[in-house]
Amino acid sequence: MHTLKTLGSLTALVVLGSIMAMAAGQQVPRFTPEQEARLQIRGVKDGLYVIPGFDGGQSGGNVAVRVTDGGVIIVDNKFPYSFDFITEQVRKITDQPIKYVLNTHHHDDHSGSNADFLPTAEVIAHKNARANIVRNNQPGPPRVIFADETAVFVGGAEVQMFHFGRGHTNGDAVAYFPDLRTVHTGDLIVFGQRLDGSTLSPFWDFGNGGSVLEWPATLTGLLALDFDTVIPGHGPLLTKDDVRIFRGKMEIVIDRVRTEIAAGATRDDIGSRVDTADLDWPLAPSRFRNVFDELTGAQ
Repeated sequence: MHTLKTLGSLTALVVLGSIMAMAAGQQVPRFTPEQEARLQIRGVKDGLYVIPGFDGGQSGGNVAVRVTDGGVIIVDNKFPYSFDFITEQVRKITDQPIKYVLNTHHHDDHSGSNADFLPTAEVIAHKNARANIVRNNQPGPPRVIFADETAVFVGGAEVQMFHFGRGHTNGDAVAYFPDLRTVHTGDLIVFGQRLDGSTLSPFWDFGNGGSVLEWPATLTGLLALDFDTVIPGHGPLLTKDDVRIFRGKMEIVIDRVRTEIAAGATRDDIGSRVDTADLDWPLAPSRFRNVFDELTGAQ
């Protein structure tokens, strides 16, 4: 399921980036017509849609849209300048108001429009995600937080939120649509290519409590849910097997760094001694130094 499903024929495209503006210190990017077409809302399953996102620099994260007769629940909301685009996309499929906005984590390519949604919707996040938003002086800290799990109910639909542990950050949450057997993982899972064609790879944000060593166990918690469809933080729709593969790659990275440490690698040279080309994860040397630090207790 490595291609997003198309929602019928696309209506007239919203011209993303046709106006250059500044929002929260970020400039709205310009997109080619082909890129704009890739970013239009499309169906996942009955009543569930995705506004695609392929990277943290241009298109933001994937936004899940759960439509009911009693209102709309969305998961994530891209950048501080994305509010109008998201609401226009939702209006293509329903006139129901957006009542809940669920944050998978604090990064502003996923929670950047919180402040714009707060006057009319409830924003919910894990307690650590809210703390990260506050500490990083981001706009729109959620008014509602949870520790381990929570749920919202709108129009007969339920969306559950789970915190299975650390990984990408210390505040990662998974949104689960039990009736549709679908999860939105945030950046606990990323896959594929960015809009510019470069390959996505996982990022452990140690500055905000992330952990590469705990990430596999967090994914094991996710895998205990009953689902067959995955909306990752960035990239196309995936399957449960893709989560298992991703977890396996993470374990391989950890094992390779551990092996090199046992063979005498230092923090300075660990980046040149570990190769992940076979995993299709282009990791910068600093990522391996992060793993080194966590394995040796320096982190």
